[in-house]
Amino acid sequence: MIVIPNVGSTSSARTRRHWVKRMQWGALFGLMVLIYGSHAPLISLTKVDGQVPFNPSSCVVMIEFTKLLISLATLVLTGGTSALQAPQRLVLVAPYMVPALLYALNNNLVVLMQAFMDPSSYQVLSNLKIASTALLYSLCLGKRLRLVQWVALGLLMAAGVCHTYSSLDLGDHANAEAEEGPRLHVTAWGLFLVLVYCFVSGLAAVYTERVLKSQKLPLSLQNIYLYVFGVVINGLSSFSLVAHEKSFLEGYSGLVWVIIAGQAANGLLMSVVLKHGSGITRLFVISCSMLVNALLSWGILGLQLTPFFLLPVSMIGLAAYLYYS
Repeated sequence: MIVIPNVGSTSSARTRRHWVKRMQWGALFGLMVLIYGSHAPLISLTKVDGQVPFNPSSCVVMIEFTKLLISLATLVLTGGTSALQAPQRLVLVAPYMVPALLYALNNNLVVLMQAFMDPSSYQVLSNLKIASTALLYSLCLGKRLRLVQWVALGLLMAAGVCHTYSSLDLGDHANAEAEEGPRLHVTAWGLFLVLVYCFVSGLAAVYTERVLKSQKLPLSLQNIYLYVFGVVINGLSSFSLVAHEKSFLEGYSGLVWVIIAGQAANGLLMSVVLKHGSGITRLFVISCSMLVNALLSWGILGLQLTPFFLLPVSMIGLAAYLYYS
């Protein structure tokens, strides 16, 4: 007797799994964009008399600590504690210190750069990290990008620049200069620092992706390694500054804890993307979050949007189509 396999049902199940997976990645992407985009408006809502009432460095430590606690809880709930109890080899753990050092360096560079350029110029120039990440992604991970994908990333970078300029109020530039001094300025030292910042940003993302994918360990255990170093390095930085700034938990409100929870969740979701997806997806998340940021700033803070806002929206949509098609 000849048995004919039920090809139709197998194909249908495969198609269904494919669409379920795409929906899961879509939901993950949307959630990350929403959290990233809401970060700046939420911080603006915490301000008292135009000043952030809490210590930003302590907030970074609390975000890292929250991610560490969630990773530990995940490891326990998934029955992976045996991996944590086993002797930890230094050669496996040490690589996770590098991302913490790189991100700590970038956090300090962001503060340092403000003395050598205005915030708007920083926003424009920081889009160069898209190019640095793509180049390092291609060189360090051996991922060859097609020409159309390079064009897509170029569009993504241009969209960030257009979005920044669309948010500038240049209508009365002469009066602004007379009253406040030059609105846009970048020194040579500032340009050098922003190039270092973009390189370090790309290197941190690519290096983290390489480490997560090269070691066959549970992601929750890898996150524990990452965030132990994150808590220690950022903690040392925070406590070294605490004598000159606010006390560690001074100014914390319910909204600040919401920000901490959101950024912790976003960091954990990003580790899923780097482990099972691509670091380039991170660039699209950050670019799309600029649009969510603008919409929330318009809806919550009352900031005005211009018709020019539609240009970066279209450019990001086209970039996503070209890259993933």
